[in-house]
Amino acid sequence: MAQQNSTLTTALTRAGSLNGAADSRALYLKMFSGEMFKGFEYNAIARDLVMKRTLKNGKSLQFIYTGRTTAEFHTPGNAILGNTDGAPPVAEKTITIDDLLISSAFLYDLDETLAHYELRGEISKKIGYALAQKYDRLIFRAVTRGARAKSPVQKTGFVEPGGTQIRVGSSGTAASDAYDPTKLVTAFYDAAAALDEKGVSQDGRVGVLNPRQYHALIQQVGENGLINRDDQGDARQRGNGIVEIAGIKIYKSMNIPFFGNYGTKYGTGSATNPGIASPQNTGDFVGEAVEDARNNQAGINNDYGNAANFNNSCGLIFQKEAAGVVEAVGPQVQVTSGDVSVVYQGDVILGRLAMGADYLNPACAVELFAGTATAPAQFGTVQTATNNAGYGG
Repeated sequence: MAQQNSTLTTALTRAGSLNGAADSRALYLKMFSGEMFKGFEYNAIARDLVMKRTLKNGKSLQFIYTGRTTAEFHTPGNAILGNTDGAPPVAEKTITIDDLLISSAFLYDLDETLAHYELRGEISKKIGYALAQKYDRLIFRAVTRGARAKSPVQKTGFVEPGGTQIRVGSSGTAASDAYDPTKLVTAFYDAAAALDEKGVSQDGRVGVLNPRQYHALIQQVGENGLINRDDQGDARQRGNGIVEIAGIKIYKSMNIPFFGNYGTKYGTGSATNPGIASPQNTGDFVGEAVEDARNNQAGINNDYGNAANFNNSCGLIFQKEAAGVVEAVGPQVQVTSGDVSVVYQGDVILGRLAMGADYLNPACAVELFAGTATAPAQFGTVQTATNNAGYGG
């Protein structure tokens, strides 16, 4: 009887086995959960934090600046014909549209038929994320450039305020100061004072830090009396401008230049590295290096700086007039159809936009830096021991 039971067990048919193979569940249906890993989704925040204009029937948009004028006492009998110094001085700033920025994917009809989940929507989202990421990166680089620039008004005898650069901490060469919440708070108050001194409006002041800086900072909320906040609880965890320091709303973004990388930088501590160990398996896209994007690069008609310009940058504080973005083609998605789809048996999904960004009013821009005793140089210039570029009075 024992032998019969053994034979019966060996010959038993398993309905889920593929050709009698060892895996008895191979043919059972793999149910789709209805969820997808959407990867690293970048939140586009910069578009609403700066001046945005739409451009039609042109390649660039002109912005006019007027400087300050003077007041004087009238001498009886003298004709009033305007100030003799020609005030106020006038200057211009032009933002040019860069070449068409695109992101695309080809979707094969048969793949779409066989897939048990919706492909087009997910592909469209990923294309949108790619465009949003580039959009934010260019705007934040433009703000950084403005923080190092002089005012466009440069008439002899007139001094207009330029950008501001503030070192986080006082030790000079400690890049790790960029993560010190107490030193960040001090830098924010210094920035607020500088903006006040330059007559910059309180309206629309924001700060953008990388996620690790932001989370180091919000841990002080409730304990550090210097930080004012409008809300407690979950809201402060989202990085959406709830927490404020000196009236400056704080956002987090992986798209700000941070010690030559976007958003974060791992590795051994140095003058250009804050010394944070990688938590491992973060993916190659985390800590992506800043690319060269001066106007001599293909497709770029504005100056967004070279990679080396951001070796010590670690945060931005600005008011919305600090930079402008000009759009000729707003973010949109196009899909092929008709004969093209028949010939290729599928569709190309294309996301596109045409935009350009640059600084407008340097007085409204503040760059935070660490790891060096000397403020980073203006774009296109060589750093020297005496260079304190960007203050412009």
